[in-house]
Amino acid sequence: MAAARESADFIGRAEQTNVGSHTLEQLRDDITRIVTTYPHRPVAPTFTEVLHLRNRAFELLEGRQYPGQTRELHLIAGVLCDILANASFDLGHLAAAQTQARAARLCAELADNNWLLSWVGGTQSLIAYWGNRPADAVALARSVWDHTPETGTVRVRLAALEARAHARLRDTSAADEALRRAEQAREQVRGDDEFGGMLSFPEGKESFYASTCQLWLGDVEAHRYREAERLAAAAVGWYEAAPPERRRIGEQCLAMLDLAAARLARGDLDGTVEVTQEVLSMGARRRTDSVAQRLQQLGTQLARPAHQNAPLALALREEIGVFCRTSAVPALEAEQ
Repeated sequence: MAAARESADFIGRAEQTNVGSHTLEQLRDDITRIVTTYPHRPVAPTFTEVLHLRNRAFELLEGRQYPGQTRELHLIAGVLCDILANASFDLGHLAAAQTQARAARLCAELADNNWLLSWVGGTQSLIAYWGNRPADAVALARSVWDHTPETGTVRVRLAALEARAHARLRDTSAADEALRRAEQAREQVRGDDEFGGMLSFPEGKESFYASTCQLWLGDVEAHRYREAERLAAAAVGWYEAAPPERRRIGEQCLAMLDLAAARLARGDLDGTVEVTQEVLSMGARRRTDSVAQRLQQLGTQLARPAHQNAPLALALREEIGVFCRTSAVPALEAEQ
């Protein structure tokens, strides 16, 4: 009977949980709403909202719940950390983005969730690429390739990320091979991504990544600039066709800047100015660090001998300078 009482005590403790089905359902609904609206909302207020949700998930994990609920909470916490990594990156804080992505990867491992693991590996690759570490970007994308799930677009994303990093390294054959894998992965997509929204890799984004590859490789093979223009125009068309509530403003700006750079490489200064001024108008509504970086790169191209004395180029460089000098996002207030 004493042994039975001990087992009964265990039952009482084991049945205790601080998480109910409604709590998990609400957290998932919150994530779905955020990943759908994130691409066209200002980054700073979204960051604050996601931060509170992540803290809630962390607090719940410190309590007691069933193993299945713990795995679900780790998945939720990992997704929220990945969104914070993306937001930190958009706000121009790459070191913070790396830390958030590292936490997201640990959560993916604790949740034993291959979709999140492979998606976060892609986020880490993205951060490395923009942090001027293209070789690391390749390695990080490859590190999770074998963990990708059978459904969703994560495999397309990883191949496209790898291709862009190879192109930046001027490795033409590796970039082309990775682009082919991205196209093949697109053909094999089955089912939807886990949460969708910003946690998916649509066709327009694949086209704009491919255009960026062609721009990098244009330094090696000049004929690629025309292909870059074609791909960038296709990406811009895809983004423009999206309904307003699903518009991906930052990505569209980057695709348009690829289009502007491709036109500039072919000597079409008028076309470059037209597209870039649209970006300056659109980008002011949702400022991100990557758009500012690409504008600065375009400004550098405009300063080259072929264009540096042209009145249109001089005026556009001044507009870019004004935009980038005022592109700082509002500071986030610390929790008291």
